[in-house]
Amino acid sequence: MKNRKVNHALLAGLIFSTLISPAAVAACKGTDLSACPAPFDTTLPDTHKMLTWSQADRVVGFRNDYRNYAGDVFRHGSAVPLEMSDKPLTDAHYQVNGRRYGLKDYLQRQNVSGMLVLKDGKIAWKYLGEGNTDSTLWTSRSVGKSVVSALVGVALKEGKIHSLDDRITRYEPDLKGTAWDGVTLRQLITHTSGVAWNEDYTNPHSDFAQLTECEAKPGTYDCVRKLVKGLGRAHPAGENWSYSSGGAWLLGDVLERATGMTLAAYLEKSIWQPYGMASDGVWHAYSKGQHDVGAHGFNATLEDWGRFGQFILNNGTLPNGKTILPENWIRQSSEWTKAKGSVSDAHPEGLYGYQWWNNEVPANATGVEPTAQDSLKGSLWALGIFGQMIVVNPKENLVIVQWSIWPQAEPSFSAQPLEASLMFSAIARALR
Repeated sequence: MKNRKVNHALLAGLIFSTLISPAAVAACKGTDLSACPAPFDTTLPDTHKMLTWSQADRVVGFRNDYRNYAGDVFRHGSAVPLEMSDKPLTDAHYQVNGRRYGLKDYLQRQNVSGMLVLKDGKIAWKYLGEGNTDSTLWTSRSVGKSVVSALVGVALKEGKIHSLDDRITRYEPDLKGTAWDGVTLRQLITHTSGVAWNEDYTNPHSDFAQLTECEAKPGTYDCVRKLVKGLGRAHPAGENWSYSSGGAWLLGDVLERATGMTLAAYLEKSIWQPYGMASDGVWHAYSKGQHDVGAHGFNATLEDWGRFGQFILNNGTLPNGKTILPENWIRQSSEWTKAKGSVSDAHPEGLYGYQWWNNEVPANATGVEPTAQDSLKGSLWALGIFGQMIVVNPKENLVIVQWSIWPQAEPSFSAQPLEASLMFSAIARALR
């Protein structure tokens, strides 16, 4: 072999090209991904009908969001494989309405297509269904709001954002004279802006439905900005909590203006590479390389969803020991707003924080185990329509990820969300 030089990169490429199918190569066509997600679905559902897709279409649509829409890639770092737990989860049981259910029941009742349980940072249980694989990029829906929340924390720590008490117009002066004038970033991130927004997923004329329609046609950024900028005022700022993807989109826009980077680029620089995520992800872009959507659109693998949850569980501390979130940011993120609409008999402490949910077992729940409410105290829930979740439970040193295709975008809290809290409480107790 003397004097013969081997081009290892070329050799690796040749080997790789012989192992993957043309369909798998096509999965990367038009993207900047360094590896091709699997499976590859040849026919994609109509994005105009996203809110009314069948469940079969939802599986295909959610794992091909990076192909359905333009997207900006955030590249992975040098990952250390997640270790398997010495104490794996074999089963967990919960009780509701006089019936007892286990993990297998739960997967069926929740239409789960992927689930990961990390205990003490190790894999206690993992499930991939519907043909999904370790390389599948699943879309977050509003779980992405919680990722944006973390990025806002990073920007505060870096001084890119001065304070949550800054008014939006400090970063977006063209909003002076609109309903957003006078609203602070704290009110924006807690969804207490008082600006009117109809989030109804079943109403084809709601503001959210209009946002979805904007996303399915050219000129998305201008279309959404016109929609959000033209909103009226429903309540005085700070007095009422009302969930708003329009407000979350605006928070992402503020963050991009403050940092001078797209959400994908800022995520890659601050968290994705330094924390050591294992795979590239894609963020839904309204204008590729210029603007990513703050309300949703984060796409990543199951294990990297879990790593992000672990980053939050570790209070924003990187593997090198550097903490990139402000002191007490995670605790403050779960200081639930007491604004009208957030507090209820079910959740007397409040329902919503810095774009994280309180989905503890409701205080007024009946027909459940007496111990069910204890193990979720202080947990933070990133929730997306149709059942997407990252649950960070500091008390139990536990992270749980769930991908689902619920029949309804947002069922009653007494349905799937309640059963999720009961199961996740059961999992926590089973792993003690």
